[in-house]
Amino acid sequence: MKCDKKNLLLYAVTDRSWLGDKTLAEQTEEALKGGVTFVQIREKELDREHFREEAEELKALCARYQVPFVINDDVDLALEVDADGVHVGQSDMEAGDVRKKLGPDKIIGVSARTVSQALLAQQHGADYLGVGAVFHTSSKADAAEVDFETLKEICKAVDIPVIAIGGISEENMGQLAGSGICGVAVISAIFAKPDVKKAARELKKAVEEMVAEGEEACR
Repeated sequence: MKCDKKNLLLYAVTDRSWLGDKTLAEQTEEALKGGVTFVQIREKELDREHFREEAEELKALCARYQVPFVINDDVDLALEVDADGVHVGQSDMEAGDVRKKLGPDKIIGVSARTVSQALLAQQHGADYLGVGAVFHTSSKADAAEVDFETLKEICKAVDIPVIAIGGISEENMGQLAGSGICGVAVISAIFAKPDVKKAARELKKAVEEMVAEGEEACR
């Protein structure tokens, strides 16, 4: 599955912190039912065997909903389970090396915080950029925030789609209008909510309005 701009509207990053009595697959399916358009599995503590099992389960689930599924950081695991692609940070494998390993048909997302990082990622074959943190976030306490002007400059500098990530909620979403992003990546704004499906549905509506408002302002 290739990466289309419209798939990046509401990008959900999994986090088992809020599973409660649900499985990761059950919680992710609730998000998909609510309208999530892209899923990234992110596991920092899980052992490899269980990570692989969950990745295979989520891959099959996302395929049923025709939503792209990528793995955070782990290029080898993405290959093993035949995920749609991988998302790498600046300290992970460089995009060009990822492309060599995964081949031409997989989706590669790269985190960027500066225009130079964004241009380099594009040059090396990234399909989309995740830029942030645009607001303070507890999921990456050490992540430096990227201001609105930098986000806008990155969007102008590259030809590939850009999504914003980091501390985004329905309440602060409007502040990103006019930046040039085509969507947002969220974790707690969906998965920390008591009703994941409802949270995804409401957030998707807010993203659609924010993107439309930004496009209108640019005309």
